[in-house]
Amino acid sequence: MASLKSLAKETVIYGLSSIVGRFLNYLLVPLYTWKISAESGGYGVVTNVYAYVALLLVLLTYGMETTFFRFANKEGEDPNRVYSTVLTSVGATSLTFFLLVLVFLRPVSSLMGYPDHPEYIWTMAAVVALDAFQCIPFAYLRYKKRPLKFVALKMLFIVLNIALNLVYFLVVGGSDVRYIFYINLVCTGLITFCFYSELRPLRFGFDGALLRRMLSYAWPILVLGIAGILNQTADKILFPYLYSGADAKMQLGIYGSASKIAMIMAMITQAFRYAYEPFVFGQSKEKNSKAMYAKAMKYFLVFTLLAYLVVVAYLDVLKYFIGPSYWSGLRVVPIVMAAEIMMGIYFNLSFWYKLIDRTIWGAWFSGAGCAVLLLVNIVFVPRYGYIACAWGGVAGYGTAMLLSYVVGQRHYPIDYPVGEMLAYALLAALLFALMTVGRAHLSVVASLAVNTAAVALFALLVIKRELKRNKEVKPKE
Repeated sequence: MASLKSLAKETVIYGLSSIVGRFLNYLLVPLYTWKISAESGGYGVVTNVYAYVALLLVLLTYGMETTFFRFANKEGEDPNRVYSTVLTSVGATSLTFFLLVLVFLRPVSSLMGYPDHPEYIWTMAAVVALDAFQCIPFAYLRYKKRPLKFVALKMLFIVLNIALNLVYFLVVGGSDVRYIFYINLVCTGLITFCFYSELRPLRFGFDGALLRRMLSYAWPILVLGIAGILNQTADKILFPYLYSGADAKMQLGIYGSASKIAMIMAMITQAFRYAYEPFVFGQSKEKNSKAMYAKAMKYFLVFTLLAYLVVVAYLDVLKYFIGPSYWSGLRVVPIVMAAEIMMGIYFNLSFWYKLIDRTIWGAWFSGAGCAVLLLVNIVFVPRYGYIACAWGGVAGYGTAMLLSYVVGQRHYPIDYPVGEMLAYALLAALLFALMTVGRAHLSVVASLAVNTAAVALFALLVIKRELKRNKEVKPKE
């Protein structure tokens, strides 16, 4: 239980930079969607460009975050030498990427659909190169259990980004999307200078033989990461090419802005991931580690289901986070959140193959999920628009989740409380259906009252059940 309490404590601390940080960034969503109309397609440009950024960040870190944790905790390896080798490698590849983009700026801009705006592309390239480099010092802070500096730097970036955006859009009165990218670059560059002390371990040198061993471990994680991020971004990258209407950027902006409301699931998953990844590798030598993983999975699902119901319950209030011209996209919110829950479960399941150094399995699972997502998008987006993008995420993550569970139980069996988890999911589904019916037939005030009661009922039933179960288990322990 002490280990679970430590995990919970670190999840809360890291969650300050993830949940609070993203909530503060939500202040930018109404700013953008009120100052940039849906009809202009400007927010569609932002959605499209940042989808490329997310994909490129995975490519430029190529699994080295997880690899760093694995080798830094491995017997016989020097953690400082592991860190300096990883940092040197990622730094060199990031710099090379940025220089190549500058050399081929015009053709790359045209290929991405922005021949008249190469500034979008070089700015994006600089931001993603710096972000990739920063990922390693941030991982080092997690390894050293220094969450306060981690949170401080993340929050500093967010505060600077918000402040400069507010100045440009409200004080200056601008509405040009290129300045969103310029501001991001300025803030990212400033944060890089805050890692002076984390660069000192570079004196431990670069080990080519060690790097080759790490790359052997990392490449399946890279493939997994590419497939995983494509599950999140492929729809936003491909939509302008698949959608036949002339208003592709407008429709993408509507989908992207509505999806922001659903991103509470991504916040929770990210906060959990920051603490859970080092926790899993640190606990792998303990006798009761599998029982801990099973409990963590159940509590993760319960918390995300509660968050799901809260967002659905108050969607009539949360919709004001985006401008009225984007409200037509609100129907995707429950679908996107369901996909995010599946992604979180898949992430929790994924550690079995990382712990036995068989990361190739992750590549297969994520690849299969990505293939399903791409197929759904290619077949249905031309006909149904962005609603197909949302369902593609459910299909993709659902496929990867089920494959990882089935195969994992054969190679690294963990006694997950599947029955309890399914019961909680079914309860949440029934309450969701109740909320949906209430929203269709009741006034907004009455609907909110019914939804509040439904959320409270879910929380009370879960608490009652878990307290009863803990009383039953304690005597046996």
